[in-house]
Amino acid sequence: MTQSAATTKRVLVAEDEAIIRLDLAEMLREAGYDVVGQAGDGEQAVELARSLAPDIVIMDVKMPVMDGISAAEVIGAERICPVVMLTAFSQKELVERARDAGVMAYVVKPFTASDVTPALDIALSRWAELKTLEAEVADLGERLETRKAVDRAKGVLMTKLKISEAEAFRWIQKTAMDRRMGMKEVSDAVVAGMENT
Repeated sequence: MTQSAATTKRVLVAEDEAIIRLDLAEMLREAGYDVVGQAGDGEQAVELARSLAPDIVIMDVKMPVMDGISAAEVIGAERICPVVMLTAFSQKELVERARDAGVMAYVVKPFTASDVTPALDIALSRWAELKTLEAEVADLGERLETRKAVDRAKGVLMTKLKISEAEAFRWIQKTAMDRRMGMKEVSDAVVAGMENT
């Protein structure tokens, strides 16, 4: 199954065994992926992920300098891209460590293209869901902060100007529109300005 040019995903391959790394890169190219880089150790994988910003990294667990799980943890913490772990080991503690590091999928060696490509698709899908949720949480946090600021400003206006809550809200809303500012900015200015008087 070859991906269209518009959806070609950029992959970084990190595997310390050169033959496996080259075979994997070739397998991914044949499956329609763009292999943008190859790393032989975990530290190099992190550096390449930072500089190349691939869509996804496929990485072996056991690697020199920095192991794959530690590298995956750094890549995930920096929100660079999802990581799929490749390993000959399927021990429970390794799988749990990989999960805790934020690994999105896990493929056990020996593998074929039909093992790897679905894992990449799942990882990319999970990553997209995670990014969407993070954006929603950030938006909700921002809305909550705005609401708190508006409530504080309404309280200050009601006390200082002896007006109703509805009038205070309308004043903040109108001022924000007139000055082309956000309601939070206006509310913060009201609180800062009027509490000092």
